Amino acid sequence: MREFADVVFKGSFERLNQCPFHNSSEFAFIGRSNVGKSSLINTLIRRKNMAHTSSTPGKTQHLNYYHIDKSWYLVDLPGYGFAKVSKTSKAKWKKMINSYLMLRPNLCNTFILIDSRHQLQENDLEMINWFGEHAKPFSIVYTKFDKLKVTGKMDGIEKTRSVLREYWEPLPKEFITSSETGEGREPLLEYIDELVANFELDY
Repeated sequence: MREFADVVFKGSFERLNQCPFHNSSEFAFIGRSNVGKSSLINTLIRRKNMAHTSSTPGKTQHLNYYHIDKSWYLVDLPGYGFAKVSKTSKAKWKKMINSYLMLRPNLCNTFILIDSRHQLQENDLEMINWFGEHAKPFSIVYTKFDKLKVTGKMDGIEKTRSVLREYWEPLPKEFITSSETGEGREPLLEYIDELVANFELDY
């Protein structure tokens, strides 16, 4: 299993103009507040507690930057959905996230995390279609695949695909993952490697 020799937390930033200035590619991770984003990030970078997990949704509140092997940046974005925070905070997060997604020239791809156990939620669909409307590159990452029963294990994902086919042809690129077993880690990292190799910064 691939190991990263150098993983450095570069900081948490509230505004786009505070983000690190560099020439490398960035990969953002976003999803509903309880989708298992922090656990997946820790699995990807093979650091147990680098991204802080919590039973309380809404733990991530800023743009959290991680420099991976001095090659590319992983950016952990605040979750959307039902985090128990004020309307003011939610509005602030939305503005911050939209600014980052729309204006960050280093952003190479955004991974939208979907809980494989549940039916596609309205705000998940809105997020996915937002990327399509704004022609922003993204991929879907199904999480918690190990939590599903063997019988009918793909049912939830197939239902999500069915909904997406009403809007997308072909379907967006997808990865099926588990933070517990490590399933999907290597294909996702291989895709990042491919994008890093072809990245050209366009200011």
